[in-house]
Amino acid sequence: MKSSLAPGVRLITSVSRDAWYQSFIFFLTYIIYTAYHLSRKPVSIVKSQLHRNCSNLLHPADLNITNNDNWCNWAPFDQDDYRTLFGVLDSSFLCSYAIGMYFSGMLAERLPLRCYLSVGMLMSGLFTCLFGLGFYLDIHSLGYYASVEVMNGLMQTTGWPAVVACVGNWFGKGKRGFIMGVWNSHTSVGNILGSLIAGAFVSSAWGMSFIVPGLIIASTGILCFFFLVEKPEDVDCTPPLHHESSETGPSLQTASHTDKTSPCKGAISTEPAEPVEEHTEAISFCGALRIPGVVEFSLCLFFTKLVCYTFLYWLPFYLSHAAHLDAEEAGYMSTLFDAGGIVGGITAGLVSDYTGGRATTCCVMLLTAAPMLFLYNHIQQMSHAATIGMLLLCGVLVNGPFALITTAVAADLGTHESLRGNSRALSTVAAIIDATGSVGAALGPLLAGVISETGWNNVFYMLITSDLLACLLLSRLVYKEAQGWCGLASRTRGDKNRIHRGPPAHPLSQ
Repeated sequence: MKSSLAPGVRLITSVSRDAWYQSFIFFLTYIIYTAYHLSRKPVSIVKSQLHRNCSNLLHPADLNITNNDNWCNWAPFDQDDYRTLFGVLDSSFLCSYAIGMYFSGMLAERLPLRCYLSVGMLMSGLFTCLFGLGFYLDIHSLGYYASVEVMNGLMQTTGWPAVVACVGNWFGKGKRGFIMGVWNSHTSVGNILGSLIAGAFVSSAWGMSFIVPGLIIASTGILCFFFLVEKPEDVDCTPPLHHESSETGPSLQTASHTDKTSPCKGAISTEPAEPVEEHTEAISFCGALRIPGVVEFSLCLFFTKLVCYTFLYWLPFYLSHAAHLDAEEAGYMSTLFDAGGIVGGITAGLVSDYTGGRATTCCVMLLTAAPMLFLYNHIQQMSHAATIGMLLLCGVLVNGPFALITTAVAADLGTHESLRGNSRALSTVAAIIDATGSVGAALGPLLAGVISETGWNNVFYMLITSDLLACLLLSRLVYKEAQGWCGLASRTRGDKNRIHRGPPAHPLSQ
């Protein structure tokens, strides 16, 4: 008599081999980019420790103090222009990141993604640790810290185009917004973990706030080298399909025959599939720019990422000085903004999948975020509860469009039907979109450092203006999506009218 399989074994065997590999790649790339963001966060946490109000602290008895206001600060950030110096430090990373990203995407298309990611993560770990070693080596040179940030920014560009290309290779069009919305929560999870790790050491030895994250990302790079699978074909899985005929928007869609996409499964179509020539040559920079929607979404991300990264780099400092929290508490409180970002990314993905309107989803969230930022600046000092609630809400509305554009939109555009089978465009398109956004990310913290000298209200006015400009840049695509919905509604009504012409049918005659 044949023995029955154990319930656990039946569960394992009921899941296809393709699905197992997909799940594995999903979680591995999730861990990889969590490590990237985890290693970026310490700078924002440590700022409030590098420059404090020393007059309220007890100084060591053996310390000869000449300036009671600055004795506890870390030179060169002990000067009156410390905010500008912090802005220079942020921009050193972000400018090199933005410039390097334009080239990184094209390199990722031409090099093995596994090796490219692994080397990038090991080097990012090295430069993150070098920043922290400045504490133990008693380094007080702005040039040292700025140059380390420049090199770290260049190394960090290896991450995004490579992981987006890898995920895009494994997951097709169906439910991509939701899948990548969940996947993109690695950004917020990385920021939260980075804040918690850096916050644990910031008050005692801030150098460890960098060294520990640096070791984590380097270790993850080794994990990536041994286990990452770039494409389904490499392990004999079925590649997904990337196009659906029901989408007729201007930015992401073109009319085609019906393809119902199921991850790692084939598609069933009632029409014969047209033969598509598979191109092996990587797309050029100009060729990527000609894909419909790339320019609009890139410019929108410029302003969207400006807002996100201003929060990323300045929120702990703002909470410390405007809300009068200590450095450790401010670091922990800032994680609420990232927690809201997890919900925002998933929500944006779900809504855009259901409506088919990526641009409209982004626009609505950005329009709602503008007044919420204004309210947060004016009511956050009322109570801790108000601060918590507004940080969560602003995190949802600000990070939602950012997450959607950098993941689902980038993957949609990188597999756009106008490419006619060229599968080697994902990294380049993702890099162009993220690099343009990174220019805004570099500009935002720098402007915040300068503008905050005139008052935090002006910083929030800058953020609100950026949100509104991001909406304006998407207006053409939103209009086209609305036209597509109206056309679909008209066709649906026309079909119903044709069905009901003539005498009504007998209920049992059908």
